[in-house]
Amino acid sequence: MSQSKPLSSSAVQGLSGRVRVPGDKSVSHRALMFGALALGRSTVEGLLEGEDVLRTAEAMRRLGAEVTRLADGTWELYGRGVGGLAEPDDVLDMGNAGTGARLLMGLVASHPFTTVFTGDASLRSRPMRRVSEPLSRMGAGFVGRSGGRLPMAVIGAVSPLPITYELPMPSAQVKSAVLLAGLNTPGITTVIEREATRDHTELMLRGFGAELTVEPLDGGGRAISLKGQPELTGRAVKVPADPSSAAFPVVAALLVPQSHITVTGVGTNPLRCGLFETLREMGADIRLVNARDEAGEPVADLEVRCSALKGVDVPPERAPSMIDEYPILAVAAAFASGTTRMRGLAELRVKESDRLAAVARGLEACGVTLEVEGDDLIVHGNGQAPRGGAVIAVNLDHRIAMSFLVMGMASREPVRVDDAAAIETSFPGFTPLMNSLGARIE
Repeated sequence: MSQSKPLSSSAVQGLSGRVRVPGDKSVSHRALMFGALALGRSTVEGLLEGEDVLRTAEAMRRLGAEVTRLADGTWELYGRGVGGLAEPDDVLDMGNAGTGARLLMGLVASHPFTTVFTGDASLRSRPMRRVSEPLSRMGAGFVGRSGGRLPMAVIGAVSPLPITYELPMPSAQVKSAVLLAGLNTPGITTVIEREATRDHTELMLRGFGAELTVEPLDGGGRAISLKGQPELTGRAVKVPADPSSAAFPVVAALLVPQSHITVTGVGTNPLRCGLFETLREMGADIRLVNARDEAGEPVADLEVRCSALKGVDVPPERAPSMIDEYPILAVAAAFASGTTRMRGLAELRVKESDRLAAVARGLEACGVTLEVEGDDLIVHGNGQAPRGGAVIAVNLDHRIAMSFLVMGMASREPVRVDDAAAIETSFPGFTPLMNSLGARIE
């Protein structure tokens, strides 16, 4: 991502067509990790071949697993077994992959060797203490830059200890890191979450043969308990299309007049669908058709028509199910009639960039009226297309880049992003896919 790639998006009419977005990033990361831990052969169909996931694939190779992309696009893994990972002979450069880095830190924390992690400028600025703190309780050691940032050495525990850990914030990454460390830890490791977060780790652990229970708690929340040192068995994984990536063509079709599109095979896990729920509350015409189950994950095709949207109040408890989708929701809110208040967005400040600040700056530059009050973003729409016409600094953030390119498809003046190269981390082929529907991104 060293060479900048500016792009401009201009207003169009009538997006139409049937497309499939790339595979789910969260499921793709986990499929590679669990395949590398399982005994025997695993196959992964539909893997997201974006830069973030490819960094995880390379990391699993360096940790001793056999990871191969076959000619038909299927990925094949021969794992090392739980506890069988090998010490890498070099630093693991995770690029922009925050999920990959945090989950892998958990994975190696209960192995008796040292692993050094680094990443690009964006990842090196992001906090890792939220992961290192619970993993330290399990016996791992951490040596990193000030503020708990990468580069960081993880000194794996020789005799890891199981813990019961209550998440201080809703975070599927922290939950997953602790559970992954618990795989090679004798006894029962338990994570308590007061707000449910995406459960791909739990579903996939069970699918590979781990003994895991999920129990509701009095007063709300869940306790997830994992029995350590299971024997995971290789399996076939089919990765659904990523709902976070589907968000971009879906919102584009809602905003661009006379649009009617279908996005196929999208994961509809209820812990990932807060955006679609919110858009329907705003008046969006989004229909789920051909609902089915693939490899333990619910999947459907999304049929979307242009819709007049109205402002809504988005409750803070919905944030875990749509944390990556707030930038594109804010763009939708800019075209809606009335005020949309998005509450409880503190987690956006520690993403690839300070997304809350980046969204606010970008919308203001495009002529949108808004306020940031604490961790709330309040967008005032008047039911008309905003002016647009701005150049957006994306700061290596793929979702900021895609969100404002979508905005340009329906705003009065074109919107330009200064560097769209980071889009490849999560949505390779974004520009040709959107242009195939009738967008004009150049």
